[in-house]
Amino acid sequence: GNEELDEINQLVAPVEKFFSEEGEIRGLKDARVKSNCKMKCLFVYVPGGLGLSNTVYARLAEITSLDGSIAVTLAAHQAIGLKGILIAGNEAQKQKYLPKLASGEHIAAFCLTEPGSGSDAASIQTRATLSEDGKHYLISGSKFWISNGEMADIMTVFARTEVVIDGVKKDKISTFIVERAFGGVTSGKPEDKLGIRGSNTCEVSFDNVPVPVENVIGEIGGGFKVAMNILNSGRFSMGSSSAGMIKKLIEMTAEYATTRKQFNKNLGEFGMIQEKFALMALNVFVMESMAYLTAGMMDRPGLPDCSLEAAMVKVFSSEGGWICVSEALQILGGLGYTKNYPYERYVRDCRILPIFEGTNEILRMYIALTGMQYAGKLRRARTRLEVTLIITEVGSVLFFFFQTIVDEQLILKRVADVLIHLYAMTAVLSRTSRSISIGLRNHDHEVCAVCVYTHTRTHTHTHTHTHTHTHTHTHIKALMKTY
Repeated sequence: GNEELDEINQLVAPVEKFFSEEGEIRGLKDARVKSNCKMKCLFVYVPGGLGLSNTVYARLAEITSLDGSIAVTLAAHQAIGLKGILIAGNEAQKQKYLPKLASGEHIAAFCLTEPGSGSDAASIQTRATLSEDGKHYLISGSKFWISNGEMADIMTVFARTEVVIDGVKKDKISTFIVERAFGGVTSGKPEDKLGIRGSNTCEVSFDNVPVPVENVIGEIGGGFKVAMNILNSGRFSMGSSSAGMIKKLIEMTAEYATTRKQFNKNLGEFGMIQEKFALMALNVFVMESMAYLTAGMMDRPGLPDCSLEAAMVKVFSSEGGWICVSEALQILGGLGYTKNYPYERYVRDCRILPIFEGTNEILRMYIALTGMQYAGKLRRARTRLEVTLIITEVGSVLFFFFQTIVDEQLILKRVADVLIHLYAMTAVLSRTSRSISIGLRNHDHEVCAVCVYTHTRTHTHTHTHTHTHTHTHTHIKALMKTY
């Protein structure tokens, strides 16, 4: 509503000024995040903090993306670190932990990944054993690639627990709130990373850490679902954060292109350079549209499940961002390749995006397989030719590969790409239609962007399954076997 809009407008200006002036994460290291009163945007989600909407969080993610290290630090705290307590914790847990997480007195981390379990989260080996008196779980194991791992006070930790189902003992994953103050928690040496170098990433080890039974989030054995819900809920903001980063990069690159002369012309006058700027601007437009459409749906009453849409936003934005930083670097030439300027940092920081919060390969599998479950339910839309074509093509895929569809990753990748771009088209058409209806200034530029995007994607993704693609996949598999 208007009150929330006023609040974010008041918040945006000082936060944007802070991130523009601070550069890399030096200010956060010196002040330990929690003591820096300027970092009010740490607490957007938390009741007792700002408690604002997903739409507002998307807007702030756009601003904080001016520095990748800062963005990761903030996201690790609130998008995944404390999110388990927020969405699955009981009232006692919320009252105990959220106030200090909201004030910044405590910092949170999300501890799922292990040396032997990256994308395969269900294979974690960290174990929680119930104590003899039944009052504590003793947690032992190691977690890798933990953002905020060195400075986190409160950690959402996933561990194997023994549960009895129908009289049979089974290992199931459970979720725990672990305080560093419990003892037995140690942090390893910070990783020396390619990008987001200012953010803290390290191994966190647990040696018989005593965790009260009251600190179990949800039910014993229900941890895998909690983990997936946390990750699914946070992915949508990558659209706005990627868009914010690319906007800044376009601004810096455009300044260079309008002053750099070659062959008696400014770089910006050459057609192939103009094409690169157009591609970057188009990607920003689509990223924004997808992110804010998804955020708006998530803000509806009833907490709708938007995990599929959020995954689509993450895949499109992370890959679109990588394309854009590459194009910007090409415009800058040798200048962009040196450490004397900030451009190379954007390239390094951007490369992590297709990897963390679920690799894009895993998310494509999720998008395709989940989407296929709903294909047969689109009966009312069958009167529309384009929807009928999609249903027919997906049906054809299932007919040929019904028994082995999970293993047909190249087919699933193509299905996922079609679904991602269909959602992207929906987002840009919705946004532009709204702009036209309310008479928004420069809506003609949005119309132009929609025409370019929908034309190129419709032409590229006409079919998901043809004999040509099947033969291509066969040749690719044969080629892989030669190595």
